[in-house]
Amino acid sequence: MTSPLTIPAAPSPAVRWTPKLWGTLLVLCAAMFLDALDVSMVGVALPSIGTDLHLSTSTLQWIVSGYILGYGGLLLLGGRTADLLGRRQVFLVALGVFALASLLGGLVDSGPLLIASRFVKGLSAAFTAPAGLSIITTTFPEGPLRNRALSIYTTCAATGFSMGLVLSGLLTEASWRLTMLLPAPIALLALAAGLRLLPRSAREENHAGYDVPGAVLGTASMLLLVFTVVQAPGAGWASARTLLSFLAVAVLLTAFVLVERRSPSPLIRLGVLRSGSQVRAQLGAVAFFGSYVGFQFLTTLYMQSLLGWSALHTALAFLPAGALVAVSSTKVGAIVDRFGTPRLIATGFALMVAGYALFLRIDLDPVYAAVILPSMLLIGAACALVFPSLNIQATNGVEDHEQGMVSGLLNTSVQVGGAIFLAVVTAVVTAAAPARPTAHAVLDSYRPGFMVVTGVAVAGLLITLTGLRDRRPRPSVVVAGSTVEAPEPAPAEETERVAVRD
Repeated sequence: MTSPLTIPAAPSPAVRWTPKLWGTLLVLCAAMFLDALDVSMVGVALPSIGTDLHLSTSTLQWIVSGYILGYGGLLLLGGRTADLLGRRQVFLVALGVFALASLLGGLVDSGPLLIASRFVKGLSAAFTAPAGLSIITTTFPEGPLRNRALSIYTTCAATGFSMGLVLSGLLTEASWRLTMLLPAPIALLALAAGLRLLPRSAREENHAGYDVPGAVLGTASMLLLVFTVVQAPGAGWASARTLLSFLAVAVLLTAFVLVERRSPSPLIRLGVLRSGSQVRAQLGAVAFFGSYVGFQFLTTLYMQSLLGWSALHTALAFLPAGALVAVSSTKVGAIVDRFGTPRLIATGFALMVAGYALFLRIDLDPVYAAVILPSMLLIGAACALVFPSLNIQATNGVEDHEQGMVSGLLNTSVQVGGAIFLAVVTAVVTAAAPARPTAHAVLDSYRPGFMVVTGVAVAGLLITLTGLRDRRPRPSVVVAGSTVEAPEPAPAEETERVAVRD
């Protein structure tokens, strides 16, 4: 039985985190760390993989795209599966699959098998990511406790991404296989700890069956969308193949929406998107990750192809941004408590726009401390503010039985945003490619891509600013799984929703 209790928000930080609670959070953070680590490590290893396995450039692309396809295409299904079958069970099974796929990827001697292992890893991450996030949001009550947990959790993603860049430069010097094998033992350790520490979660008992048509249509539409966007730069954005694929995506999404509106147990309850706060969080996630992925892609090309920097040198250039995120991890939750997510997201996007705009000053002989470092620090500060705040805003006000669904939706927005805008940036740079590739001409062809990245961040800022009109927080009470009516809210201006379970 569940009953509501409304109390002022201030006393919550006094609640003590037990060692088991810390252990639960660390297991979930390890999975998120591995997801980000795996994404960033493979990029630097691609040339060595191609040489060793005799793979063409187009085949190498699928080592990256295979992961994105499995991850972005199945997140909606992964989130709802966690709600229906139990978050703990789904998380642990998927983490075990991730470990086995990592082991396979480091041992294969075939390009197709390596791509298959990457797809399976992406598929497993599509289940661990929303399940892990929903375990946090159902374990930590909404308010300061959850804000702190989510700030630490999202920081692990940024830290894993930054460390992956550095580790890949070091490990690839010995063997590219080490970059594939490294996640396996970490995942197995997290799995062993998770079996002991993760709280047991009940399956959703009161659902009206399984939304099989919605699952098929949602998964198919996301898989086809990611596949189309990844292939579009090579096939041509205006080619018949690309246009027909986008038309098929539109048809599948339309059918998906119609099915969800009529389903008694939908994969996504469309009513969630009636909340302006939720829509802004989803669109903000698209703009945030889309702009950053495009920026990292172009900056890596600039540093290695034009400046001649090594993979390790390039990774170290990105390190200040990741280090800033890691250092600020314990502070972001308290800042969210004080100022709220809309202000922090808007501030973060403003810093991101400034960082991208400053980077437009690059030339063929940049002074790192005067040109690149300030941009990296601004972008790092932006990531520290925006990513945790988006997660908090998306999951606030959502009942426990829908946390997996919302988590899957948010992660889908992140991945689809990254895939779409990376493809757009690639197409813009390709269109501006010079006939005679001198260093100055190539640099000039990169600038339109950096301007697109900056424009996407500006769009994210404008979307966020629409949420600053209502500045006064409103008290709210959520009764999860209870037939008891909620009492009148306390007179305090700010309240935290706390579920007290008998």
